[in-house]
Amino acid sequence: MPATPVRLRAAVPLLLLALVALGLRVWDFGNPVVHVDEQFYLLVGERMWHGAVPFIDIWDRKPVGLFLIYAVAAAFPGDGILAYQLMATAAAIATAAVVRSASLRVGARPSGALLAGIAYLLWLPMLGGRGGQAPVFYNLLVAVAVFGTLALPALATAQRRAAILRSGLIACLLAGVAIQVKYTAAVEGAFVGLAHLWWLHRAGGRRGGLIVAGLAWAVAGLLPTAIAYAAYATMGPAAAEAFWFANFSSIFLRAPYPPGELAMRLLGIAAQLSPLIACALLGWRLRPRPTPAPLALAYGWLIAALFGFGAIGTFFDHYALPLIAPLSLLSAATFGRRPRAAVGALGIGLLLFLAERAFVADDAPGARETARLVALNAHGQCPYVFIGDTITYALSGTCLPTAYVFPNLLAYSTEQGATGIDEAGEVRRIMGRRPPVIVTSTRNLTIWNPGSLAAVKAAMRRDYRRVWTTPRSGWRTVIYLRNDLNFRR
Repeated sequence: MPATPVRLRAAVPLLLLALVALGLRVWDFGNPVVHVDEQFYLLVGERMWHGAVPFIDIWDRKPVGLFLIYAVAAAFPGDGILAYQLMATAAAIATAAVVRSASLRVGARPSGALLAGIAYLLWLPMLGGRGGQAPVFYNLLVAVAVFGTLALPALATAQRRAAILRSGLIACLLAGVAIQVKYTAAVEGAFVGLAHLWWLHRAGGRRGGLIVAGLAWAVAGLLPTAIAYAAYATMGPAAAEAFWFANFSSIFLRAPYPPGELAMRLLGIAAQLSPLIACALLGWRLRPRPTPAPLALAYGWLIAALFGFGAIGTFFDHYALPLIAPLSLLSAATFGRRPRAAVGALGIGLLLFLAERAFVADDAPGARETARLVALNAHGQCPYVFIGDTITYALSGTCLPTAYVFPNLLAYSTEQGATGIDEAGEVRRIMGRRPPVIVTSTRNLTIWNPGSLAAVKAAMRRDYRRVWTTPRSGWRTVIYLRNDLNFRR
């Protein structure tokens, strides 16, 4: 058969996955308020081009690698919003293609493998992955690492120890880069490293060689984080301490969310993933006996992802995004051998997606108008978004009143005592500088930081008036203007 038709045939699945991804994600292209996290990441990435240093000038707990991804998006013409969304779409397509290839490697039929890739794309937006959440990017790195891991049994059978060594080095380095996008990827990275050690042992590796290999792979996995820390250390001890506290210490100081709220989040995630969970369980029942080693490794990946999901313990829906790739992979056998199950699962997934889309309000115009009004009324000073969209700072081109601009950090009781500062004191400092504009919300919460809330309310009663409001999800964004200023429209 001529080479060109073969290549075209091989490209068809990738083209289908690309079309599915675009069909599912195009509705959000250009939307600045897809998710509160992504707005903040883009703000940090954009301000990095103006000299801001993460963890020092803008504080958060996410690894610097994630902010570098968004800095790349911010370098493109425009406001960076469409750029990061296209980058995330490309990452999702590539990950779906890896899931498809991995499904073939564990013995799934071609039809089931393709449907597994589609399932990955379909479930992403249902769990907060409509845009550029961190797992949308790092799932690709982990999936490629796991794809190489699935080849280990064959390499071990052939006694190809050198190939296993190379595979382990590449896989652990990929996992290390993923860790610099989100630290929970370390659990999946540990699984990849341990799997390589086991199969190197099965290939006849001796104890000394196993120790050296394990150390080399551990270094590869830690290298990206070590480079990041070293970069801060070159700035001085204070910068190194700021990096260490933000990345590794502060998370243990954060207060837990109420148990009832966590239980509801878990139930919601389980309900949304239930079609994939059912197909993965059926795939286990349909497996050949004895269980092929690559398939066992795929189930090991799912277990590692589950541990990563539970590591932080807050159970926001997007924390479950790393579960989708292994669940889709493990559903491939069911999709290929039980067409009714495939139709049922993907049909339910599509209905869930459409139902969610039907209730997604178009908040983009209101968010952009908020930013325009803030820019007009800032008078060269720094506005303050107490509760609201941090993209307001980026779209308005205004300065930041604090390094703790992600609203949760100063406004939520769950962060009280976890940022390394007096959160309410920082809000009082901001209010003392009398920002020209305060952006807040009608949202009702049970986890307000009482000191922070009291400081903002006292200042607004004394010195500010409400001048504009717009719908935002199930509540409203509100702009307050300082009393001595005229409202510009």
